[in-house]
Amino acid sequence: MIRIRRIADDAARIDRDAIEAAVKLLRAAFPAARAGEFETLAPLLRRGGPEHVRPFLLVAENGMGRVRGAAILWHMPDVGVLWLDYIAGAEGARGAGVGGALYQRARELATGLNASVLLCECLPDDPKVVTDPALRAANARRLRFYAQFGARPLAGTDYELPIPGETGPMPPLLVVDLLDRRDAWPREEARAAIRAVLTRKYGRVCSPGYIERVIESVRDDPVRLREVPRPARALPAPRLSPGPAMTLVVNDRHDIHHVRERGYVEAPVRVREILEHLPRAVPLRNLPARAFSDGAITAVHDRSLVSYLRAACAEVGEGRAVYPYVFPIRNATRPPKDLALRAGYFCIDTFTPITGNAWKAARHAVDCALTAAEAVLAGERLAYALVRPPGHHAERRAFGGFCYFNNAAIAAELLSRFGRCVVLDIDYHHGNGTQDIFYARADVLTISIHGDPAIAYPYFSGFRDERGEGGGAGFNLNLPLPEAATPAQFAEALETACRRILRYDPRFLVIAAGFDTAAGDPTGSWRHRAADFHRIGARLAALNLPTLVVQEGGYRTRTLGANAAAFFAGLWSGRS
Repeated sequence: MIRIRRIADDAARIDRDAIEAAVKLLRAAFPAARAGEFETLAPLLRRGGPEHVRPFLLVAENGMGRVRGAAILWHMPDVGVLWLDYIAGAEGARGAGVGGALYQRARELATGLNASVLLCECLPDDPKVVTDPALRAANARRLRFYAQFGARPLAGTDYELPIPGETGPMPPLLVVDLLDRRDAWPREEARAAIRAVLTRKYGRVCSPGYIERVIESVRDDPVRLREVPRPARALPAPRLSPGPAMTLVVNDRHDIHHVRERGYVEAPVRVREILEHLPRAVPLRNLPARAFSDGAITAVHDRSLVSYLRAACAEVGEGRAVYPYVFPIRNATRPPKDLALRAGYFCIDTFTPITGNAWKAARHAVDCALTAAEAVLAGERLAYALVRPPGHHAERRAFGGFCYFNNAAIAAELLSRFGRCVVLDIDYHHGNGTQDIFYARADVLTISIHGDPAIAYPYFSGFRDERGEGGGAGFNLNLPLPEAATPAQFAEALETACRRILRYDPRFLVIAAGFDTAAGDPTGSWRHRAADFHRIGARLAALNLPTLVVQEGGYRTRTLGANAAAFFAGLWSGRS
């Protein structure tokens, strides 16, 4: 398993280690690179590149977190260019798809940055220029690699002519990837991009006269790109979204968990309503969920809870729902033998059933949340895990409130390994599970704005004086509001939350998004409408943090889709 991750800076130890490994890998792959070419990478990521140039580092990591490939890129937004400077796989990783995964991620990054073109260089395969057959064959292989993605060398210009007075490596070809957006590159756009590359990357060796000569040689309009045969067995490159988009991961197995008892409002129609309205509000890039191990769950949930849910759901089987109704004092040495009776050891209420499909749906919801979290780690600024069942009421060793596993907490646990993380819960009901899981930790700040637990579920947690304990003292903030709280009161509480988030200075934001604060929701008492949800989203966008949204409540299906769409429209408005 290979995970591609974008590293923004060296603030976290795990990123410093990855940068160090990437530098070592790139130095080994490009021994002829000038001294300091890679060693300045960490400070460049920290402070940014020269004017009009923004650096990016992509690393490919295996399941053990070892760096198996790396790519350095430079974004030049004024000319619409993402420049791929270096790309390499570790010794032994070549041929394992690492290079292809890195290049595809570079294409996605270019599209997300709204670049017009992805450019890189490749040494020529012309026998008149390269007389060494082995070197010529290696260069041809590299060109075929880029051709898999539709990238082709610029033709009919002086770009590949030697620089006067330079005795270094042979001049390269300029490889052009139009990112599936169009079939041609206009001449003036190409000239501006080539001028920027030659000036900003090669300004120390390219004289103004040489640069002008190359620019003037770009005469075709649109420019000509050389035809390069695609490898016979290559798969077509995945088509990219036409521009920046929000990553969406949907639990496509949620509807197997359908409890039909009257009053059970956590129904499949909730996801369908959101999916109907969301595409009209925000550009979307759909990402299929991948499977994660149970270790991601047991990182935040007790193993006994996980084992119980798996076994109990299997025993209940299809078409049945068993509700906890025996709540013994928790004497772990004398549990009931019957799994249904034992539910009271693990459940906090009487309305969250064990069903034959609850495990399957909840387990896949976890995979969706983790897939979306990995998209954020890979550099996406906004990702949404649209899942059910929800999760924020699931504690370390207890389920309830329609929740089995705490999707937001599991995702936050993953993100927290790469830097400090905030979980902001804006559901009408207090996220008791998230609070319970992180209550003694300082690396995950938990904040919840919710109905006063004196009158609202779960009743036993969410009070203002619950501020964390031990090392987590001061890192849990509850902002309960009265039963008839107005949108203005909520906005004031949200401002308090945002100020606390800014003081914490996190690297990631996880939003446990409940839309049961809406007017008319059967489980809440507030009166938020679409315009209020839009304002909430816009305020959170202003935090300018890589953000993962995980779906929680929201049960008035007549307005759920419109309210969710308004929230994401506001959240997207501040993204770029």
